[in-house]
Amino acid sequence: MQFRYRYSLLVLPLLSMSASAQEQVVKIGHVGPLTGSIAHLGKDNENGARMAIDALNAKGIKLQGKKVKFELMAEDDGANPQQATSVAQKLADAKVNGVVGHLNSGTTIPASKIYHDHGIPQVSPSATNPKYTQQGYKGAFRVVANDGQLGGALGRYAASTLKVKNIAIVDDRTAYGQGVADEFAKAAKAAGINIVGRQYTNDKATDFNAILTAIKGKQPDLVFFGGMDAVGGPMLRQMKQLGINAKFMGGDGICTEQLPSLSAGAMADGQVVCAEAGGVEESGKKTMDSFRSDYKKKFGVEVKLYAPYVYDAVMVIGDAMQRANSAEPAKYLPELAKASYQGVTGKIEFDARGDMKQGTLTLYTYEGGKRSQIAVVR
Repeated sequence: MQFRYRYSLLVLPLLSMSASAQEQVVKIGHVGPLTGSIAHLGKDNENGARMAIDALNAKGIKLQGKKVKFELMAEDDGANPQQATSVAQKLADAKVNGVVGHLNSGTTIPASKIYHDHGIPQVSPSATNPKYTQQGYKGAFRVVANDGQLGGALGRYAASTLKVKNIAIVDDRTAYGQGVADEFAKAAKAAGINIVGRQYTNDKATDFNAILTAIKGKQPDLVFFGGMDAVGGPMLRQMKQLGINAKFMGGDGICTEQLPSLSAGAMADGQVVCAEAGGVEESGKKTMDSFRSDYKKKFGVEVKLYAPYVYDAVMVIGDAMQRANSAEPAKYLPELAKASYQGVTGKIEFDARGDMKQGTLTLYTYEGGKRSQIAVVR
């Protein structure tokens, strides 16, 4: 008995080593702002990535006969372009197999060159500036509609449904804010709407008295803001203080559950109209509701904005790896480009640039301090 016991002590470590030798680690990088004014959105993104990593590991995936263990390398770019490139280099040095991120267009675009130079596929769940996929990088993809689609849809809605005649535009000068504002302006002009003024702020501003006073004198029917909820909320509050009763419109950056609280309850019912890049049509609502329920059980909070898209971005990378039977970027990248994946957010298929072939958009408003859906459009 004593001999057998000693023998088992010797054999168990050998068995453990043998088992680990048959397992390969696949590292997926995720980057978003975990500090700063939109850290709540960055954490939401990271949570979506963690859910996907857990889902992939639960599948017991094997590549080239070896079981795969997916690991998440989560990094903070602070929504800062310089910090984003530093983090991108860190992930490249760590030889990650793929990257999901970044959240902002202003961080995604500069970081994309580093991933491209190192041959690492990158799927952004939320960067909407068209420039991201216009750089000619074969490994750059996004799982949401771009600003051309989003801004265009909002411009057409402002003209055809809201029937506005005069609008003022404000953007925060970030790649995202300026991009979506420019695309909105194009669509609005094409629809015959008069742009009575364009003002600029920044993504950390809190005082909008000067630009809003200038806007008030123009008497617009609608104010369009290109930026994020952390700035849009206080801007709404100051609009009310100055007696500006115009509609307030923006892209997915302001289209969050937090906007009412960030505006300190200043918004009137139906005053705000926003569009989220993505969204599920009637046939996909059950899947999305299930995801939201699972998310809340896991993290104890509601989905804020992009988590489902991050989840799909990770899963579409995992799907490409399975079809290529390899986690090596050069081997699975061609399969990623040919993706036809049914995700939580809908069908994911990329065009030659890496944009969504048929990106959906969801229009929302707010009633009683709660976000409510108007329609899903393409």
